[in-house]
Amino acid sequence: MKFLPPAIAPLDPALGAELRARVDGKAKPPGALGRLEDLAVRIGQIQGRLDPCVERVRAHVFAGDHGMNAEGVSAYPSAVTGAMVATFLAGKASVNALARACDVEVLVVDAGVDGDLPAHPALLDRKVRRGSRNAAVEAALSEDELDAALAAGVTLAADAAGEGIDALVLGEMGIGNSASAALLMHRLAPATLVDCIGVGAGHDAEGLVRKSAVLARAAARCDSGEPLEVLRQFGGLEIAMMVGAVLGGAAARRIVVVDGFISSAAALTAIRLVPEVRDYCVFAHASAERGHRLMLEALGAEPLLNLGLRLGEGTGGVLAAPLLRAAARMLSEVASLDDVLAGRL
Repeated sequence: MKFLPPAIAPLDPALGAELRARVDGKAKPPGALGRLEDLAVRIGQIQGRLDPCVERVRAHVFAGDHGMNAEGVSAYPSAVTGAMVATFLAGKASVNALARACDVEVLVVDAGVDGDLPAHPALLDRKVRRGSRNAAVEAALSEDELDAALAAGVTLAADAAGEGIDALVLGEMGIGNSASAALLMHRLAPATLVDCIGVGAGHDAEGLVRKSAVLARAAARCDSGEPLEVLRQFGGLEIAMMVGAVLGGAAARRIVVVDGFISSAAALTAIRLVPEVRDYCVFAHASAERGHRLMLEALGAEPLLNLGLRLGEGTGGVLAAPLLRAAARMLSEVASLDDVLAGRL
């Protein structure tokens, strides 16, 4: 593989201390806004400023199909991926409704849908190939395909930063992608495979047994723990492109908002590759999908929300956008206690 991650600067602890002092000096008791204060400090560190600003937030819904779905790892056929992409582009999916409520832009990224998608203003065509290979029997991606997906994700994040996007929400759509995410978690958390496998989009008990057997076969093919090789063996194109977007977002000093189980698997891969990425990631919510809480623990991440969501699409990520804006405005708009007491308002 030829891919080289972009340079990512660690957050400045001195700036963090200065931001913390500013938060503590606001017209409120110290710590009264709880974790919102910690979020404000981190946003300031990410942006490298004492008066952070979060206005434009964009959700990128990365879409791709999985060859492993031929083994029955999902309750739904792969054709649903393309159908849901059409729903996103029509503005009629759950993420569209929640994004409108939270003032978040939505773009769909065709990373590897197994079909031809008509051009649309909200669609970015970054297709590497029409779906990944069947990871139960062979590597899901070639080295060149993985390189292309990672590079496309980095570029996409850099382009968004250039357009003035302050925070990037990672969303996804890919029938069968909870199976790939479980394998990534198994190798990179690491965790026992059984703890990584959940019902995904809605398996019954019989389907979960079948999914578990297929993933055990896939895991037995390769025992590598190297992040990019694990991603090549088991990842889908939408997950690989999200890994690139995590790296690119951090390199551009943007807030990377991680949605649920699938997006967290992409973040886990990026963090295992470049540990400094961790500080740029805000984990939006604790998914109801089995394995997500254990994955968050492996990352040392405390999610902002706990709503029992397990849809994907970036839905939990867009719901976190108002909290990002609120945290930034607390730092930039709330008067200091000194100014209040001196009457300088």
